[in-house]
Amino acid sequence: MVGVVALPLAMAFAIASGARPEQGLYTAIVAAILTSLFGGTRVQISGPTGAFIAVLSIITAQHGIAGLQIATLMAGMILVAFGVARLGAVIKYIPNPVIVGFTAGIAVIIFVGQWKDFFGLSPGPSGLHFHEKLWSLIAALPSINLATTGLALLALGILTFGARYLRRIPAPLVALVIATVVQTLCQFKGVATIGSAFGGIPRTLPSFSFPSVTMAQVFSLVGPAFTIALLGAIESLLSAVVADGMAGTRHDSNQELIGQGIANIAAPLFGGFAATGAIARTATNIRNGATSPLAGLVHSGFLILVILLLAPLAAAIPLCCLSAVLFVVAWNMSELPHVIRLVRTAPKTDVAVLLLTFFLTVFVDLVVAVNVGVIVAALLFMRRMADAVNVEQQVDTTATIVDLLAKPDRGVVIYSIEGPLFFGAAEKLERTLAHIQRPATTLILRMGNVPFIDATGINALEEMVKDFKRHGASVLLVELRPNVRYKLERAGVIAQVGEEHIIDTLDHALHLTKQSRKAAAAKPPVGV
Repeated sequence: MVGVVALPLAMAFAIASGARPEQGLYTAIVAAILTSLFGGTRVQISGPTGAFIAVLSIITAQHGIAGLQIATLMAGMILVAFGVARLGAVIKYIPNPVIVGFTAGIAVIIFVGQWKDFFGLSPGPSGLHFHEKLWSLIAALPSINLATTGLALLALGILTFGARYLRRIPAPLVALVIATVVQTLCQFKGVATIGSAFGGIPRTLPSFSFPSVTMAQVFSLVGPAFTIALLGAIESLLSAVVADGMAGTRHDSNQELIGQGIANIAAPLFGGFAATGAIARTATNIRNGATSPLAGLVHSGFLILVILLLAPLAAAIPLCCLSAVLFVVAWNMSELPHVIRLVRTAPKTDVAVLLLTFFLTVFVDLVVAVNVGVIVAALLFMRRMADAVNVEQQVDTTATIVDLLAKPDRGVVIYSIEGPLFFGAAEKLERTLAHIQRPATTLILRMGNVPFIDATGINALEEMVKDFKRHGASVLLVELRPNVRYKLERAGVIAQVGEEHIIDTLDHALHLTKQSRKAAAAKPPVGV
């Protein structure tokens, strides 16, 4: 069943990416076999996906299909390196607003990019940027082909209602067959087909061929290769998470990156291009009872039989039908209801990150969008973390504390720190403790709720200790966690404070403070 679903999608994604339709089938065959054998998900189905269209179409336009295949080969090596370096878990930390933003942006790019074939337009030359392509398509709208648009709307209607009422047969296949039959019988003028645009699909499997590569190409394609690798890693791991939720399995993220890397190394060697885990096909695979990698092999076997037996029939498939399939793909990718819910319920900062990532994806570049989105989200998160750190004066009514703090001239202050003492919160520590009236004779700093401390926090604490000691005051660090104490020892802060001033409990610290005050009071004045 999943092979039937993959058939129209693989061809549609290939054409939208600037490749030939059979190259989409080659990619689906090779990627599914290798990720089933070497990936970290038992039921993952890989192949060309809609998420890649925005990236691959630009690479193809700038460097040709050979450049796309070289970039895919390099991306495969990068993915293998990601997996070997065990970066699978790191990629999972990309914030959800960033993922939703760039996915919705890609959906808009796919949707607009299919206007040409959906409406049968003949746009003039345009640049590579989205707004240039959009303006060119809008200018070409008066040249709309009614027959092409009618067939496209028929296919879109079948896809829309078929998803509700067709349970046994995939709606994309039904739409493809019906639109092809109608065009074959009616022979509408001006309707582009796979045969008229590409000369049909060869009835043979691709042979192994290593692309010729120059160092100039390698250097010019490093950026695109990293783009493919990053997007492929995100998409495949998201698909793996979906598969785990549906099948009750647990994937190995690092092995999955290695498997995807091997697939992307091999795909261009057999006429294909970039591939990743496909959420829709993986979900279909699971819903139809798949429990092992054998399902991916069967999927590839079905596509091989289609190429060998049915390839000549594909020449009559209208391109507008494949555009209708991509319209539905774009709608599903956009997750518009989820986006609306996030905009309504999420914090304003998350909404800002989502919209920023969306607009950068559409109007600038996917990699720029992801990088900026992650950086802005990280900065906002650090600000929230810094705001959550509390440095407050001790409020307590125990007899010992009341006795020590009752008289201002005794000069004992107790402060507690709650939260990580990192660079975002160090300024709050300095600002709060700067308000302590001098000369204070003793500062008791409770740090039991400090889970970790970084270099900036250590430096702020060290400067504070030096400042108090210059004023003749002592500092007691109380309730230090082992990891925090270890870092302070390594930095030499413990030595500056004095080992005897590192106390396990507040009660002990208060007891020592009282004892030292009694001892100081018992000493005769100087000169007596």
